[in-house]
Parts: sequence; structure tokens; C-alpha cells
Amino acid sequence: MEDKFDFAKNLVFKAGSYILNHMGEDLEVEEKTSSTDLVTQLDKNVQQLLITEILKHYPNDAIFAEEGHHTCDIQKGAVWVIDPIDGTANFVAQGYDFAVMLAYYENGLGQFGIIYDVMRDEMYHGGGRFEVKCNDKILPPFQNRSLNRFLIASNAGMLESNGWGVADLTKHCLGARAYGSAAISFSRILQGRLLTYITYLYPWDYAAAAILGEKLGYVTLTLDGEQPNFKTRQGIMMLPKKKLAEIQSYIYRRGEK
Repeated sequence: MEDKFDFAKNLVFKAGSYILNHMGEDLEVEEKTSSTDLVTQLDKNVQQLLITEILKHYPNDAIFAEEGHHTCDIQKGAVWVIDPIDGTANFVAQGYDFAVMLAYYENGLGQFGIIYDVMRDEMYHGGGRFEVKCNDKILPPFQNRSLNRFLIASNAGMLESNGWGVADLTKHCLGARAYGSAAISFSRILQGRLLTYITYLYPWDYAAAAILGEKLGYVTLTLDGEQPNFKTRQGIMMLPKKKLAEIQSYIYRRGEK
């Protein structure tokens, strides 16, 4: 597993370098499900780079990726979960606050996850049998304190509508942030800078973070408190296990049943 982990980290760095070398080019921007759900040719090229290298080295492994039709059952065999550029709208609009995400699962069990904040050159990596680090720095487990000493993250729509009670929760915290990228939001949690991230996500958005967070005392659940299905877009929250009951008291209060 150590060799596979080292391969994955080197590959994600390679993907980040590819983005840096090509991000100054004219982007072909397409809309997917909405005007804010974007994809560029660079997303597609980075994903193809990752897939090609993975299958060249591990031809029997499966791919679950954002762009195209790369889907599979994460519970069966060796599966790589890829988000080539998370935060594409940020990437298009400001060239910042986006990341490459890669996760590796075996029979449904997360072996390691990687989140690479390209512009800050910060790679969050580990989980499973590996320590969680930001570059070479070991990240500490969750440090508990009172709710009113934490910031949380969500999306603007949920905060405005108080979807699932997120705005109610915010009133008991220091405030809320919306970064426009699951990867960036999750990296803030791993650093201890955010308490939780609550929004609607696809599996490739949370697969790496779920592995990384578990090692540090966090859990990734649906807003109903169930395990994510790793198949569809769901309401997702990553939060400290020690704060689970406290946060759920707000989330369940306005839950969309």
C-alpha cells in the first residue's frame, strides 16, 4: 500500500503541475446542470491524465470519476475516486480556491485520500494506515471547544433558506463561510479552522475527505445521519464525532423530511 500511496501523491502533484502550466490558456467553459455547475477542457484533460496513469500502473483497478461516464460500485474491489478540479467556478472566475482530489478504496474501505490545493501548494494526504499531513506537517486530531468558538461552512442557498437548520446552527457559532469548493472547505476542517461543512455533494466531492477526516476524529454522514451511498448527490456533512449529537440537534430540527 505504501507504493500505491507514494504513486498517488506523485500523480496528484503531476496533475497540479499540468494545471499550472495550462491555466493561462483560453478556457472552453461548458455548463452542466446549471449556470454555476461548470466544466472546462482542463477538467477533462486532468481527469484523463489521472486515469491514464492509474490504469497504466494498475490495470485491474476501477475508476469512479466526475467527468464522463466513469462509475462503479465502490464496495467492489480496488476503486480510485477522482475529482480533477474541485471548485471549477472558482478556477474560472479567479484562478484560486480549487483543488485536485483523489481517493483510493478497497471493497468500500478507504485506504488513503489526497486533497491538493494547487495555488497554495498544500497537499493534504493520508488516512487509513497513514498519518494525515499537510505537506510534511502532521495534522492533530480534532480539538474540542465550545460551539461559539467555531466557524462552519455551507453553501449560500442553504444559509439563506435555513435549509436543514444551517442558519440556526450558525447563530450559535462564530459565523459561516462559503468557499465555493468542497475540497477547500474540507481542508479547513482538517486544519481545525472549521467545525463542519454542510452542503449537497456527489461522491467524488467527499470521498477523499471522508478518509482523511476519519483518521482525525471526524465522520462523514448524510444530513439524515446515515452513511453516504457513494452513488448519488446527497446532503452531506463532515463533522467531529465529539460534536455529532450537538450539531444534529440543529440539523434535525429543520430537516427536509
